Amino acid sequence: MGLNIAVVVGSIRKESFNRQFAEALAKLFPADVTVKFIRIDDLPLYSQDDDGNAAPQVARLREEIKAADGVLFVTPEYNRSIPGVLKNAIDHASRPWGKSVWAGKPAAVAGVSVGTIGTAMAQQHLRNVIAYLAMPTLAGNEMFIQWKEGLVENGEIGPNSKEFVQGFVNAFTAWVKKAA
Repeated sequence: MGLNIAVVVGSIRKESFNRQFAEALAKLFPADVTVKFIRIDDLPLYSQDDDGNAAPQVARLREEIKAADGVLFVTPEYNRSIPGVLKNAIDHASRPWGKSVWAGKPAAVAGVSVGTIGTAMAQQHLRNVIAYLAMPTLAGNEMFIQWKEGLVENGEIGPNSKEFVQGFVNAFTAWVKKAA
């Protein structure tokens, strides 16, 4: 049985390091895993006033998350936390109250930054948010990656990091299969 993994990248910058990393990481999943990158750059700002009348982009987001067996979040760190665009997407898919599409979806968190601690603070904040959303989260496989030359080469994880990243992908795949 194949798995469907939703990848939510918390950066919408055209040359985003996290997007490049996520795309290279996605190539490491086994052949029976379908990876779908979830678009978040076109979502309106969340307002509870819209809970009963979601924009088409919000409906699309919710359907894509519903169809996923697991969710991989790949986030940059902005001011020691997650980007607003990522929080906005999380809020949209968690509302209205009691109708969250995140609940029960196995999740993992990763991210890259030019700083030496990677995205450690953002990932911790994100883990707090997704714990509240009742998303069982892969534990013990943290990916605090510093973006530097050779991390991603020609769209692939570079040789110095490939074994580590492959271990993360393998652990996440096993985690989702166990939960599915």
